[in-house]
Parts: sequence; structure tokens; C-alpha cells
Amino acid sequence: MIDQHAAAGQLEQNGARLRALVAEMHELQARWKPDPDSWSALEVLGHLLDEEREDFRVRLDLTLHHPGQPWPAIDPGGWVTARYYNTRDLGETVAAFAQEREASVSWLRALEQPDWQATYEAPWGPMRAGDLLAAWVTHDLLHMRQLVELLYAFARAQQAPYAADYAGEW
Repeated sequence: MIDQHAAAGQLEQNGARLRALVAEMHELQARWKPDPDSWSALEVLGHLLDEEREDFRVRLDLTLHHPGQPWPAIDPGGWVTARYYNTRDLGETVAAFAQEREASVSWLRALEQPDWQATYEAPWGPMRAGDLLAAWVTHDLLHMRQLVELLYAFARAQQAPYAADYAGEW
């Protein structure tokens, strides 16, 4: 069974880890992309901010407290360019994410006896409240991996023409 307080703690820790991954990043590195189809670190953080504001907490609240009410439409992939994530200020984006994450953790900890089996009928199939919470925590981990991959790719690009192969296989 899912433990909302453990999940809230993990979301809080994940938020700190995400912020730490970009804490010493300068603007050039934050906007850098290994290729045109990849996201920059700033785009990842912009995505996480909007997901925090408009996706997970909102949809979980609707599923738990307003059954049958439609979820608001989201377009996470489209927002990256439509909302100009890569032109934003990194510090402001990180601060806004931290503020939203803090609100999410407080909201989650304050829930009283949530029904994790409450279900929303999404176009792709039923989504239980517990599924949303599990996905929320895991979503952070996916983007931590993405940020680490960006850090690695940026370091490799900056080190050229030298090779870091001696460090080990990536």
C-alpha cells in the first residue's frame, strides 16, 4: 500500500536533489542541448515546474475530491517551446519549482484518509489516485536521470578533443 507521508518525504527529497543537480550550473550550460531534439536542463526544470503546477497535484486532487470532473488538458512536450522554457531565468525557474514543490508536499501531508483506489477514467484507461502518486514520485527520478545525462554530455563536449573513456563505460 502506498504511504502518503513516505511519498511526500520522497517528493521533498527529490525536489532538493533536482535543485542540487543544477545549483552550480551557469546559464550557458543550463540552455545547452546535446542535439536539437533534446531538452536543455532549463527546459527540464521548466517542465517540472509546470507539471508541479498543472498536472500531478491538480489531477490527484480532482481524482480524490471531485470524482468525475474532467482533468484539465496538458501538453508537456508542446509547452517546452510554446512557453519558451529555454529563454527563462534558471534561478527564477528553480525558485518557482521549489515553492510549488513545497506547496505540493504540504498539501499531500495534509490529506486525511485519501482513497488511493479512487479512479479517473482517462482516455488511455483507468488511473487510480495511487497510480498518480506513484507516477509523480517516479517522474522526478526520470528527470534526475535526464539531468545527469545532460551533465555528462556537457562535460564530454567541453573536454573535447580529450576522451574520458578511462573513467569507465557510461
